[in-house]
Amino acid sequence: MSGINTVAIIGAGQMGSGIAQTVAGGGYEVKLYDTAEGRAVFALGEIAASLARRVERGVMTHVQAQETLGHIKVCDTLAATVSQADMVIEAVLEDETVKKQVWADIVPHLAPHTLLASNTSSISITRLAAETDRPERFIGLHFMKPAPVMRLVEIVRGIATSASTYDAAVIFAESVGKQTTASEDFPAFIVNRILVPMMNEAIYTLYEGVGTVTSIDTAMKLGANHPMGPLELADFMGLDVALAIMNVLHEGLADSKYRPCPLLVKYVEAGWLGRKSGRGFYDYSGETPVPTR
Repeated sequence: MSGINTVAIIGAGQMGSGIAQTVAGGGYEVKLYDTAEGRAVFALGEIAASLARRVERGVMTHVQAQETLGHIKVCDTLAATVSQADMVIEAVLEDETVKKQVWADIVPHLAPHTLLASNTSSISITRLAAETDRPERFIGLHFMKPAPVMRLVEIVRGIATSASTYDAAVIFAESVGKQTTASEDFPAFIVNRILVPMMNEAIYTLYEGVGTVTSIDTAMKLGANHPMGPLELADFMGLDVALAIMNVLHEGLADSKYRPCPLLVKYVEAGWLGRKSGRGFYDYSGETPVPTR
C-alpha cells in the first residue's frame, strides 16, 4: 500500500495478536503494544506458535514464518508505538469508554500523515473518530476472528471518513490477503448485526427449555449447514463480547428484539465467558468440550 510501511497495533489480545500476525505476513513492519504488562510479549509467543502450526500444516514455509515474526516488534510505551507509524489499528476491549480514552491518549503522539483505524465490531466509528484530531482519516477495519484465517475485513465509514481514506483502507486490507465488504456506520455494522442476534436467540432457545446445548447446536449445524452451532460460536467469540454487541444494538436501535437474553447476562456475570475462560455453554477443562446444560 502506497505510503504505508509501519503499522502500530494497540491491544495484544486475541484480536490484536491475530491482526499483528496478518499484517506482518503482508510484509509490513508491525509495532505491538498493550497496557497490560507482559501481554504483548506473551502475544508474540502466541504468534510464533501460530506460525509454527501453519508451517506444520504446509500453509507456509519455515522461512516465511521467520520473516513474518521478524516484522513484529513489541514496544514498551504508547508513544514509541505510534509516533512513527503510518497507520494505527486499535484492537482493545469492546467498550466505547475504553476505546475513546485510548484514542485520546494516542493523538498527541501521532505524525500528521498517520491513518487511524478501529477494529471495533459494533461501536460507532463516527463517535470514536470524534475523539481524534483527524476524523476524515479515521475508519473501521473489522477483522474477523481468527484474523489470520478469516477472509473478510468489514470496512466501516464514519460520517466524516474521506473517500481517499476508504480507498486506502481497501487497498491495505487486500494487500494482507483479505476481501472487503463496505458497511455504513450503524450499530454492529453488517456481520454482527445479523450474527450476534442469532446467537442471542439460540441462548433464548436454551433459556426457555426448547432444546439443550447439544440439540440446538446440532440442529443448526445439520439443519442449516452451519460449520459451528450458535452456542459453540458464542463461546468462541466470547460471551462478554456477544453481550457487549447486544447491548450496543439494544441501546443504539431502541428495539426490544435486541434485548440480551438474561441467561447470557448471568453467564457473563459469573465469569463464564466461553473458551477464553474455560467455561461457557461448554466446559473446556478436558480434551473434548462438554455441554454444560
